[in-house]
Amino acid sequence: MTYKTITEPAHTGKRENVAALVSVAAMIAALFAGSTALTPLYVIYREAFGFSQITLTLVYAIYVVGNLAALLLFGRISDVIGRRPTVLVAVMVTVASAALFLFAHNLAALEVARVLSGLGIGVGVGSGTAWLSELVVTEDKTYASMIATGTNFAGLGIGALVAGLLAEYAPLPLRLPFIIYLAALGVVAVSIWRTRETVRKPGRLADVSFRPRLGLPPEVRAHFVAPAVTGFGAMALVGFFAALAPGVLAGDLHIASHAAAGALFFELALVAALTIVLTARLASRNAMLMALSLMPPAVILLVAAQWSGSLGIMLMATALCGIAAALGYRGSLQVVNQIAPPARRAEIASVYFICCFCGNALPVVGIGMISTVAGATAASIGFACMITVFALAALGFGMKYRG
Repeated sequence: MTYKTITEPAHTGKRENVAALVSVAAMIAALFAGSTALTPLYVIYREAFGFSQITLTLVYAIYVVGNLAALLLFGRISDVIGRRPTVLVAVMVTVASAALFLFAHNLAALEVARVLSGLGIGVGVGSGTAWLSELVVTEDKTYASMIATGTNFAGLGIGALVAGLLAEYAPLPLRLPFIIYLAALGVVAVSIWRTRETVRKPGRLADVSFRPRLGLPPEVRAHFVAPAVTGFGAMALVGFFAALAPGVLAGDLHIASHAAAGALFFELALVAALTIVLTARLASRNAMLMALSLMPPAVILLVAAQWSGSLGIMLMATALCGIAAALGYRGSLQVVNQIAPPARRAEIASVYFICCFCGNALPVVGIGMISTVAGATAASIGFACMITVFALAALGFGMKYRG
């Protein structure tokens, strides 16, 4: 059956509406914080559980299984049953993931926890982004998009920074971060429970269609290449830092501090969030093309930092990667929304997000395999070559189909 979503107009008071926006934005940040809380902990898990670098990268990449399940099966659920119940379920799934991390004693527990984390984020953030759009009172939804993407990166950075500080300076490095995270999720759940629903007449779960539906109309395929590859590259940069940068920091720059590993990723996320805010008026296609132009020098700086063992160059590379990732993600997503026919916008956006999720996971696995065989520097050179080729190809398509 076809189910039409009816949303409430935002006629509430200004203070109440701001509180609702803050609650939903905090939920998005909190869910993403859980995905990078592991970033400074990977080295500790590897030592505690005795697994290899390639196994570590697989633990990181299996997260995409939950993301894809959320996208393909549960992407439209909040349109039917409402934003608030869907988000609350997503938060509860994330609670289950954090509890598994808290009590994990083997590799299998880590893998299941990562899948649940990906599932909770996929459902919660997708629903939360739609919720933000409905809570924004103006017709121009750029503000909602800026909040969603900005809090995305802010959450990623805060999760890595806090976990790194706790791992370095507090007891129980594999337990305390998740105890605190569970408490934060409890606060988020209460806040979301008190946030008003924007779907006026929520339906039943039985009304939800779980049949995946993906495809690209012929008229948008050529125009879709540039934003899809840009999204892939932007998320590959983020994935590289989340999974492998702590090892690079310890092995090539000889900085073994867990706090430093968390702070490095926090730098990337902070720069990305600030870039999104400061470039709000930059046209989406220009942002995407600028990101593609910045990707090759960013990864070249990464290789130079490893080759020279220079922390200064690594910090510059991290900042440039943050700018490229932010412009690439924000710009390419908006381009996809612009080229998609209204009747198929959600479907085409789903194809785009699949490209992003694959970019976040698949290159990391390949780099982990190369790193195991040939070393971290060789893996980074391979990553730099891949990103450069993808960026140049996407830049060509983006310039050709600029109109």
